[in-house]
Amino acid sequence: MQAIALTDQGQVRAYNEDSTKVVHNSLNEYLVIVADGMGGHQAGDVASALAVESMEMSWEEEKAGFRPGRAEAWLLHTIRKANETILAFSKEKPEYSGMGTTLVAAVCTNEFITIGHVGDSRAYLFGDRVLDQKTSDHSLVNELVKSGQLSEEEAEDHPRKNVLLRAIGTDENVKVDVHTFEWDEKQSALFCSDGLTNKVSDRELEDVMNSDRSLHEKGTELIRLANEAGGEDNITVAIIENSSTSGSESSC
Repeated sequence: MQAIALTDQGQVRAYNEDSTKVVHNSLNEYLVIVADGMGGHQAGDVASALAVESMEMSWEEEKAGFRPGRAEAWLLHTIRKANETILAFSKEKPEYSGMGTTLVAAVCTNEFITIGHVGDSRAYLFGDRVLDQKTSDHSLVNELVKSGQLSEEEAEDHPRKNVLLRAIGTDENVKVDVHTFEWDEKQSALFCSDGLTNKVSDRELEDVMNSDRSLHEKGTELIRLANEAGGEDNITVAIIENSSTSGSESSC
């Protein structure tokens, strides 16, 4: 497999509250993480960094290979552990009280990909030239769309679009969505914060993923498109491709 992770401050924000990481083990299994922090200056970036660091530490302690059931249990456990880590840090340092982060993470093997998700950062699978969103935003606006109270078009510019119903680090009992999908060689997965999806359409995402660019070039182009459209938020992109070639790259 090949993977990249890129994050960008954007055009407006004074600092970057997003964090991302791609790590792999000797069995060519990968962990991909994207976290979008919230809570203002310092707090948001601390929350997202703590979530990523907590999951990475748990990954480094793993020795055995993954099967779907074990991957799902592992993601549930490690995301809840990340939640506990942020809550404990907030209690120790009152100045960080109320901070939190979205989180989308995946355990990737050559046979399957297991995705765990809290908040409105997203995961997509890409195959047969089609991009398919596999996560459902835990946001107020998305719930209004699903219940029929808002149309997709009305949701785009809704004043409460950024109101989250779930996040990591804000509640002792965090609910995590976890799903496993089979995937074949040459399929890929895209993970991103809402700084990308709020500015770049699904059609544009699909066009870039369909291009002949390298993974790094695809990630760079997606970030460029979001910045060109205004770049009001931090932008984070991680892409992993299920291929016979091994190797990973991350960049900030």
